[in-house]
Amino acid sequence: MTAPPPKPPDRAIDVQASGFEAVRAAHQSEMVEDYVELIADLISQAGSARPVEIAERLGVSQPTVSKNLARLKREGFIAHEPYRSVRLTGAGRRLAEACRIRHRIVVEFLKALGLPADIAERDAEGIEHHVSEETLTLFEAFTQRHNAG
Repeated sequence: MTAPPPKPPDRAIDVQASGFEAVRAAHQSEMVEDYVELIADLISQAGSARPVEIAERLGVSQPTVSKNLARLKREGFIAHEPYRSVRLTGAGRRLAEACRIRHRIVVEFLKALGLPADIAERDAEGIEHHVSEETLTLFEAFTQRHNAG
């Protein structure tokens, strides 16, 4: 009969649990961040952000967009009335700008590692939601050193 594997120290369990908790939190904020970033881009490019354009760009159905816009409105990131363009609130604009900065840092880091720009852009879409501020700071410092050298 084989002995059960040794139980990891409590600290290891805490670290693992906090890692999983961080991933769950990132997944919950991912949709919000993607939407406000896209809405800001559409407003910047076309002067407005309509739900039909949001659905098209995200590759989701209009009912999905409606449900998510209702959440963004409840959380104070957008102002939206039926059959009207979506507008970002101050909180929405601040979040969109923070997302844009985080995205740029991750893309530049991946390009500094040697990834082609198109792959760096695609991969950054997932990484940017899960990376800590500490890691972002290191990514940015690495990129600056790489570009200076």
